[in-house]
Amino acid sequence: MRHLRRTVAIAVMTTVALLASAMPAAAVTGGEPDGDRNPNVGLIMFYDSVGRYRCSATLVSPTVLLTAAHCTQGTLGSTLVTFDSFIAEAAPAPFPVATDPSVGYTPAELKAAGYLSGTAITHPEYSDFTDLDNWNDVGVIVLDEAVTNIQPATVAPRNYLDQFRQPKLNSTIFEVVGYGTEVRKPEDGPQKPQPMSYPLLRRYTTSPGQKLTPQVLQMNGNPNDNRGGGGTCFGDSGGPTFLNGYLVAVTSYGYTDNCRYLGGYQRVDIPVVQDWFATVG
Repeated sequence: MRHLRRTVAIAVMTTVALLASAMPAAAVTGGEPDGDRNPNVGLIMFYDSVGRYRCSATLVSPTVLLTAAHCTQGTLGSTLVTFDSFIAEAAPAPFPVATDPSVGYTPAELKAAGYLSGTAITHPEYSDFTDLDNWNDVGVIVLDEAVTNIQPATVAPRNYLDQFRQPKLNSTIFEVVGYGTEVRKPEDGPQKPQPMSYPLLRRYTTSPGQKLTPQVLQMNGNPNDNRGGGGTCFGDSGGPTFLNGYLVAVTSYGYTDNCRYLGGYQRVDIPVVQDWFATVG
C-alpha cells in the first residue's frame, strides 16, 4: 500500500499515517538540517474537513508556491505559509489554531500570528491516486502578498527528465527538501527506527533515481544505499526534488511506514503540469 506523505497536525502535531490507495509523504530520512541552503522551500499548513495538516512547498514566483495536489485538495479557508528553516525543538509547535476549524484559517488571523497566507488550487486533472497514467499530484498556493526577499526556484524545462532515462537514471543523484518527520531510533523502548515529529525543521538529502514514467519519478530512499543519503517521509509531501538547479518533481508518495524504501515524486516538467501551471502562475 502506498503512503501519502502528508502529516496530520492536530494539537501537538503528532505524525499520523493516512491510509488510502496511496499515502502522502512526510519527512526526510537520513538527511541534514537545511539551514539557509534552500530558503525558497517553505512549510504550509491547512485545514480540511478531517483536521489540520502540514506539507512542504517551493516558491516558484513571488506570489506562487508549488506543492502536491493532495496538499491542496479540500482545503478550508487560507493556507499558512512560512519559510522559517527551524520551527520547534519539541512540542508544541508555534502554529496558530483556527478560530473556527470548520472554515479553516483566515488571512487576518494568519497575518496577526506573523505568517503568510494564500489560496490553495489543485490541478483539475488530479486523479487522487487512482490512475498512475494521469497522476497529476500537483497544486499551488497563490499568496495574498508577494515575497520579495527570497529568490524563487526555477522549474525545469519541458520534458527535462526524459534525458535521464535508464541506464543513466540509476547514476543520477537528486536532492530532496522538506519539513517532514525524521526517521531515527527512539531514545528508549524498542530501537526500531521510526518517524519522529520533532525537532521540526527543514532538511535535505540525496536520492538516486530508480524508475521514470511519463508522470512519476521513483527514487531509492534507503539511507543505507551508498549512492545517496536517504529519502522523504511524512510531512515532506509537496516538497521539491532538485537536479542541476532545476525543480523537477514534488514529493508525492512512499511505500512503507518507516520511509526507507522507494519514494514517488510527481514530475513537474511534463506538458500536462506546465500547461496548467502557466494559467495560475
